[in-house]
Amino acid sequence: MEEASRKLLIIEDDPGLRSQMRWCFDGYDVLLAENRETALAEVRQHTPPIVLLDLGLPPDPANASEGLKALEQIRVLAPEIKVIVVTGNDERKNALQAIAMGAYDFYQKPVDADVLRLIVERAYNLYALEQENRELLARQTAAPLRGVIAASPKMLKICYSIEKIAPTHANVLLLGESGTGKELLARALHELSHRAKGAFVAINCAAIPEALLESELFGYEKGSFTGAVKQTLGKIEYASGGTLMLDEVGDLPLSLQAKLLRFLQERVIERIGGREPISVDVRIVCATHRDLPTLIAEGQFREDLYYRISEITVQIPALRERTGDVLLIARALLNTLGRPLGKTRLNFGTDALRALEMYQWPGNVRELENRLKRAVIMSESEQITARDLELELDSATDETLVYPLDLRQAREQAEQQAIQQALRYADRNLSLTAELLGIARPTLYSLLNKYHLKA
Repeated sequence: MEEASRKLLIIEDDPGLRSQMRWCFDGYDVLLAENRETALAEVRQHTPPIVLLDLGLPPDPANASEGLKALEQIRVLAPEIKVIVVTGNDERKNALQAIAMGAYDFYQKPVDADVLRLIVERAYNLYALEQENRELLARQTAAPLRGVIAASPKMLKICYSIEKIAPTHANVLLLGESGTGKELLARALHELSHRAKGAFVAINCAAIPEALLESELFGYEKGSFTGAVKQTLGKIEYASGGTLMLDEVGDLPLSLQAKLLRFLQERVIERIGGREPISVDVRIVCATHRDLPTLIAEGQFREDLYYRISEITVQIPALRERTGDVLLIARALLNTLGRPLGKTRLNFGTDALRALEMYQWPGNVRELENRLKRAVIMSESEQITARDLELELDSATDETLVYPLDLRQAREQAEQQAIQQALRYADRNLSLTAELLGIARPTLYSLLNKYHLKA
């Protein structure tokens, strides 16, 4: 954690003791509060990692009720904060109660600066370790599948769906534009399944001539045709025990669609020139950018095969529909692409960031990667510009920003989104919504009216 985050809040009603304790912690950004209200305000504003809390606070300094209430509210606002209770010699019972309520530790007066510093430093080190763990967990949550970079709700929903589908035996159909990462998700399905130790075999049905595709899929026996000098296994057999991905399945010839349907129904194949049925245990994952129902209506795709391969269908959003993911992916790719060339300090200029967000990305992630690769190679400085990306904006386009630069508009937009998200999370329960947002119900009513939101 950075030095700037070493904040320490001291809650003490005695001005002299408060000043004395302040000077005990030179390496910390010390915040001071004399009562529960000001303490909670500091916690909301700064979220200090460590809090030193005197239990005897006004308006009832002779008892621990106010201090214990402050502890309870701090734990609600920020449960990760380490609260160290400072008590008198005769308040051991209250200190133990504070520990039971979630305080990290307690220290008895009179104050020994060296001992107190040691306790605070130990608490801070623990907080730093826990914070690092939380950040690692957050990154895993933001990108739950290996190789997938995503933070947008649409893509995260897809990732969680893949996690649910993977352990099953269902045939999966991945739909999405070219470059959206269909093969990446197919690999994730394989790696999260019980077949992870088996082979993952991918074949592009559109890239292989029709005359060769059948032998590529099903294999052939020696002497079955001119040039067949030995027995050769097909992709389906190679994938036995694992996963076979049929990319661009919408381009599969009708003659092979019938043979693939028979395999999916019976789980046996016959090599070209062979007569012996061969049982194969393989999971089929299909992918296409084409509209299969339209192809069915035009007689170019078998309806029975469509229903067989689409036991579960996953519609992958285009990059332009993934709010916020463009910059996230671009920054990750910039680091990856720059490292082999020794360009480890590359960053995006303001015009490049604006261009990345405004461009529609018809080629999706594949196009983004290609543009970045070219920009990294051709860049002559440490800053990637819109010109390097070949995404220069004209003056008319440049004025139409994806987000408002006016601070008030940006704040209101963020506030409205937070309220809508809290309402969804709380299933429209206003009390829970207000609690999640950390505001009173009257304030929530006022905001709902302000943004014309229905409860």
